[in-house]
Amino acid sequence: MAIHEPRPPWLKVRFPAGDNFERLRVLMRGEQLHTVCEEARCPNIGECWSRGTATFMILGDTCTRSCGFCAVKTGRPGTVDAGEPMRVAAAAARMGLRHVVITSVNRDELSDGGAAIFAETIRRVRQLSPAATIEVLIPDFKGDEAALATVLAAEPEILNHNTETVPRLYLRVRPQAVYERSLAVFRRARELDPGTVTKSGVMVGLGETHDELVEVFRDLAANGVEVLTVGQYLRPTPAHLPVDRFWHPDEFAALKSAALALGFRHVECGPLVRSSYHAEDQARFAGNRYSGPRAATTLLPVVTPDEGLR
Repeated sequence: MAIHEPRPPWLKVRFPAGDNFERLRVLMRGEQLHTVCEEARCPNIGECWSRGTATFMILGDTCTRSCGFCAVKTGRPGTVDAGEPMRVAAAAARMGLRHVVITSVNRDELSDGGAAIFAETIRRVRQLSPAATIEVLIPDFKGDEAALATVLAAEPEILNHNTETVPRLYLRVRPQAVYERSLAVFRRARELDPGTVTKSGVMVGLGETHDELVEVFRDLAANGVEVLTVGQYLRPTPAHLPVDRFWHPDEFAALKSAALALGFRHVECGPLVRSSYHAEDQARFAGNRYSGPRAATTLLPVVTPDEGLR
């Protein structure tokens, strides 16, 4: 049942403003870059940008999927921008980031789903910001293990893939995704590179139950996920899925306790939590099985499969 009540006090945020916010906005536009902070209408954009942190969104601003919760536009993407990895790296260096988060739209029309651009972006960031740790928030690549291996070969410190919701709601919330396929991303990642920390995110407020969420947490833990984020779904526009209900902070506390009992290294759980919210802190709290940034990888010529596709 959809609710038509105003947001409760714990979901109120300040309007984004300030010198650092404006500096980042100008930087992103100047470098012709996209951020998931803007495209997904994240409620934490004011806080994060004021702290000088942002999540870069590569491979354009148009997604080939039509998830019912996401504000990123759906359509036919343009060509792959071979210069984007270096621009992301330059922006991260200018910002002086210690932890760089890179995500993307889904590019299902590309033979590798954009994995080569992910890998090249990691390598370029490593080149210009050798002291920074790198987190990638990847799509499922339609289950393509070679694409996943391409990303992991560039050695990000953290590999994130959002599960988003419970299996019962996948058809409505993530119609082009498969729950088991998302779990397989983590299982295969652990096999390909045990040194990479794995992470996933889940939303509440779409009609799921506490017990269903705990079952998802159990599945994630069983498939090697070490860091978990849980936050409230907020409807970005009237065209998106309605909010079933707003979960109370006490309910988030109960979910966090249940998740920690399953063995996650770190759990970030609260109404305004998003996958990249306090990502740098999450990396530190996770215990970082790696000791700081990995060794710089050799830069290879950028490869852009299907570059001519439109």
